[in-house]
Amino acid sequence: MTTGSNLGLSRRAALRHCAAVLEAGGLAEAAVDARFLVLGILGLEGRDLLLAGDCPLHDSEAAALDAALVRRLSGEPVARILGAWEFWGLPIRLGPETLVPRPDTEILVAAALATIADRHAPLRCLDLGTGSGCILAALLSELPRAFGIGLDRSAAALAIARYNLAANGLAGRSAVAVSDWCDAVTGSFDLLVSNPPYIARDVIPTLHREVRTHDPRAALDGGPDGLDAYRRILEGVRTQGLLAPEGTLIVEIGFDQGAVVRDLAAATGFVDHGLTRDLAGNDRVLSFGLSKGGGNPHVRILAR
Repeated sequence: MTTGSNLGLSRRAALRHCAAVLEAGGLAEAAVDARFLVLGILGLEGRDLLLAGDCPLHDSEAAALDAALVRRLSGEPVARILGAWEFWGLPIRLGPETLVPRPDTEILVAAALATIADRHAPLRCLDLGTGSGCILAALLSELPRAFGIGLDRSAAALAIARYNLAANGLAGRSAVAVSDWCDAVTGSFDLLVSNPPYIARDVIPTLHREVRTHDPRAALDGGPDGLDAYRRILEGVRTQGLLAPEGTLIVEIGFDQGAVVRDLAAATGFVDHGLTRDLAGNDRVLSFGLSKGGGNPHVRILAR
C-alpha cells in the first residue's frame, strides 16, 4: 500500500501520519507501534514530543521513518526495525540470532529473584541459552554482588549478549561462552535459569507471521515434541553437578508443558519447587531444586 511521506512534517504530525498509515494497513496496535517507531527512529523521549513536537523533521529523519513504515507494514516487528527493545527496564540490543524479549519472560526473572533470600549475597548464576543476555542482565542488575555466565550455541548471539551486559554496566560481573547447553562449564551455581526453545517443530509453521518469519528458528525449535532442550538441560545440570545443594533451577515453559516438564525433572532427580503463571493465567515458569547430593564447588568455563 502507499504510505505517503513524512517529509516536511513536524514530529507531532509525523506521529499522527505514522499511526494513520499503520491503522490503514490493518495493524491492531497502530498507535502504539507508531509511537515506538517515532521515538526510536528519531532518538527521542516522550517529553520531546510534548515540549518540541512542532520541530520539523530533517529530510533524513523523514526518510528513515518512511522506510520503517514500509518494514512494519510488511510484518517486521517494531523491535526488529529498531534493533533494540526494553527488558526489565534495561535497554537490550537485538540481532537476527536473538529473540525479542517478551514481557512473559520477565515472569522468569521475578520468579528467580523470589528465591533469593539475600540479594546482596555473592551468588553464582548461569543462564543456559542466553541469547541477547536479557535475563542474565536483569538478574545481575538486581543482584549487585552476583557473578553470571551466559551460555549459547550461537557465537553471534553471544556477541550481542556481551554488548548488552557491558552497556548495562555488568561486564565486570559476567562472562559468556559458546556451549551446547551445559557442555562448556563445570562448577556449582546458586541460580540456573533458562528460556529454552520449546515449540514443537511441526507447530512452528502455524505461529504468527512476525514470529515464524523474523525470530531465529533455533531459538524456537524444541524438537518433535518441544521438549528436547529440557531433556538436555535437566540431564546436563544433574550429571555435571551444576546446581549447588541449596540452589534453584528455573525454566520458562510453554502454556501446556507444565505437567510433562515436571515429570521429566522428577525422573532426572529434581524436586518440584513450584509453578508460576503469567498475567494471562497460563503456566509460564517452573522451579526445581536438588533431591539429594550437591554440585561442584568451583566454577570453570571450558570454552569461551
